[in-house]
Amino acid sequence: MLAATRPLFLLTGCLSLFCLVDAGCKSNPAGAPMGAMGAPNVSVITLEPNPLALTTELPGRVTAYLTAEIRPQVNGIIKSRQFKEGALVQAGQVLYQIDSAPYEAALAQSKATLASVEASVPSLQAKVDRYRDLLAIHAVGQQDYDDALSSLQQAKATVESDKAAVETARINLSYTPIRSPITGRIGKSEVTVGGLVSSYQTTALATVQQIEPVYVDVVESNAELLRLRKALESGNMHSDGSASHKVKLYLEDGSLYPQNGTFEFQDVTVGTSTGSVTVRMTFPNRNQMLLPGMYVRAVVEEGIKQNAILVPQQAVSRDSKGTPYAWIVNKDGKAERRDLELDRTVGNQWLVTKGLNASDRLIVEGGNRVQVGTPVHAVQYQQSSGQPSQNSNSQLALPADQKADAHV
Repeated sequence: MLAATRPLFLLTGCLSLFCLVDAGCKSNPAGAPMGAMGAPNVSVITLEPNPLALTTELPGRVTAYLTAEIRPQVNGIIKSRQFKEGALVQAGQVLYQIDSAPYEAALAQSKATLASVEASVPSLQAKVDRYRDLLAIHAVGQQDYDDALSSLQQAKATVESDKAAVETARINLSYTPIRSPITGRIGKSEVTVGGLVSSYQTTALATVQQIEPVYVDVVESNAELLRLRKALESGNMHSDGSASHKVKLYLEDGSLYPQNGTFEFQDVTVGTSTGSVTVRMTFPNRNQMLLPGMYVRAVVEEGIKQNAILVPQQAVSRDSKGTPYAWIVNKDGKAERRDLELDRTVGNQWLVTKGLNASDRLIVEGGNRVQVGTPVHAVQYQQSSGQPSQNSNSQLALPADQKADAHV
């Protein structure tokens, strides 16, 4: 009898042990930290809105403040070049000398012609005066007087024409030394001594560029400009006047240019093919670090967003539809999902425009272990020593006396 019932007791004991083990596994999944009364542990931070200076980074290129292409205004042979390529030249400085001998001769000839005509004017004037007196006593005919008067007027007209010819010859002679119209750096010469040049030729002899200060031209989408304008009008952001005109510049190697720039103008036409607007900025360039054609990145301070909420990027997830969301711990100690509207990234954080409020307890770690209504055990989020600070993007924050460092 005992031998028959022993296998039954053993089978009953094994089934009971299996049920206990299975119940324990279901109540605590593998690897899931558990808090009080089986609630999963989550790391949270309390959101604290702060003012934040928002910026936009735009690619652009450096252009010269003034550019002058040097071209001859008369024909001739280049006799000398009077500058060093790459040097600084002053406005009015002679750059090239065209052979002036033909133009000196033309001026002398024009002067001689003028003098010859001017010499005939007094004689013709005296003849007209004499014929006027004789005409009064009918000693000469009317026709003789009219012919004398006509010759005098023709001589005077010729004098004026010859004066213009003399002035033209003088102007042409003054063009034989080719001068720089502006002060700036001159590039390489496209002509050598002995070369033949022609007036207003299409090829420039050299180019002079003024690069102190310089322009930086960037292209911004019209949609972005409209967004910024609406944000300022709605009161979500405000401009303090001076900050709105500050522009920082990053060079091709990633270094920050030491001086800020200012807005010069915004184009009044939107590109039909790109939908963008050209914005021009001015930067000082005393050390001539900025050269025309250089690629740069301009960081424009848009304005100040009051009560900005920044959250760590790791706290934001997206569902199958691409909608961003985050988990918070509500006042009942349970997990609650919030769908978000995001503006942009600020360093390693998201700027949230809708979905979160001040004093919300945001779940940073452990959000993958909760569902809607799950009781959780919230602990303060401890940032690891190797992780970048959430407030490290200092160029986007306001000065310290304005409570600028936006953080969560």
